[in-house]
Amino acid sequence: MKHQIDLVDRSILRALQADGSLSMQLLAEKVGASAASCWRRVKALEAAGILTRTVRLVDQAKIGLSVTVICNLRMRAHTAEVRAAFERFVHAHPEILTCFSISGEWDYILRIAAVDVAAYEQFLMRKLLAHDAVLTASSQFALSTIKNDTALPVT
Repeated sequence: MKHQIDLVDRSILRALQADGSLSMQLLAEKVGASAASCWRRVKALEAAGILTRTVRLVDQAKIGLSVTVICNLRMRAHTAEVRAAFERFVHAHPEILTCFSISGEWDYILRIAAVDVAAYEQFLMRKLLAHDAVLTASSQFALSTIKNDTALPVT
């Protein structure tokens, strides 16, 4: 059964995306509902899979990961086994922050965090390009971050 999202649910989603640590009382004040109602709605949104895990965001540069790389990858083959092996590799490497399977000239696009260019080069040459599934890669280094939102536009 699909969960129907009403205006109060949307307000809850916007508020929790801005601050996932809100108490039910503060959340209730922000959305104009009772704390008990907010609790029930949050639990229903979690049960429906609309709200997933709660995290705290870390400033990448302040923990020494000053380089962000966007890496396009082309695979040697496109079988289910090759894709599964590569996707296991992606999940096993925390420096790979985001991985999209994409259409077009490339097969995957990755967002990778590194301490510096040399650390990225080590990862690229010794791990990424060494993977049997990977044919080639093209890397672009982010010069600055203009926008890096995690909140979805809930309208």
